[in-house]
Amino acid sequence: MLYPEIESYHNGFLDVTHNHRLHFQLAGNPDGIPVVFLHGGPGAGIPPGFARFFDPNQYKIISMDQRGCGLSTPLDDLSNNTSQNLINDFQALRQHLQIDKWVIFGGSWGATLGLLLAIDAPEHVSAIVLRGTFLGRQQDIDWFLSPNGGAASLFPEHYSTFTKHAPDVHNTHALCQFFMSEFTSKNELRKTAAIHAWYQWEEKISCLTVPAHYSTVRNTPLNKMSSMAVLECHYLLNKCFISENYILENVVKIASVPGIIIHGRYDSICHVSQSYDLHMLWKNSELNIVPAAGHSTAEPGISAALCQATRQLAKFLKQ
Repeated sequence: MLYPEIESYHNGFLDVTHNHRLHFQLAGNPDGIPVVFLHGGPGAGIPPGFARFFDPNQYKIISMDQRGCGLSTPLDDLSNNTSQNLINDFQALRQHLQIDKWVIFGGSWGATLGLLLAIDAPEHVSAIVLRGTFLGRQQDIDWFLSPNGGAASLFPEHYSTFTKHAPDVHNTHALCQFFMSEFTSKNELRKTAAIHAWYQWEEKISCLTVPAHYSTVRNTPLNKMSSMAVLECHYLLNKCFISENYILENVVKIASVPGIIIHGRYDSICHVSQSYDLHMLWKNSELNIVPAAGHSTAEPGISAALCQATRQLAKFLKQ
């Protein structure tokens, strides 16, 4: 079960490089175990209820809208928006908050960024919790976006809707180039249609079971959908700004950091083999493959596993 909803006790802004101003929130116990919640996307922004995976009496819960999204400014800005920039931003936040070590908690793209952050400075990481690991390799991007990928084969009707205005593209790079051209179009109708198509593709395949007429698009502001679509496309078009297989090749750097990896058995966005491959190289990790679950934290099995992981870590870190 998720913990009850709580209000943040502090909202602030951090000025970083290249004129980006980043919004961050603090919740829970100011003297608790520091944990940084890394949102997904890229571009999703801090989600409502981000603190509900943590016992508010045990944890000091930190989250920040990454460059170009949420309440951070400038919105949808792709300039100087790379993985290394985001790593530097979170290291700057940690220093701003005068934290020596924190727990890293991230899902999907948040798991990617969390691993990159830990590899960058493992000495400042006390533990890691990951959900729906995305390793950023070409095969992982192809699974999500390629016409010959796994998600397209599982959801052909949704993939057809997603790509119906795209030319006859045969690879993910060309598909991302098409969508980026639509996202930057001066034709607002074309731009909006492309944003909706991208956002709905991910929404339709994120849960194992989705009601036939379910859609959050009607209740999601266009600017939020835009940040998600534009920034996600930007990062995937640039292969997440990391070399092929960078994360697995550098897992040795976090060998001494304990981790818990959670993945839905039927995750259609990030194939479960990504978490398995990571676990096999990261001997200090536990792998929990959740049956009858997909990608989203809305899956009851996923949210329960995440809360169990944070309870387990709180006991371990306070020994």
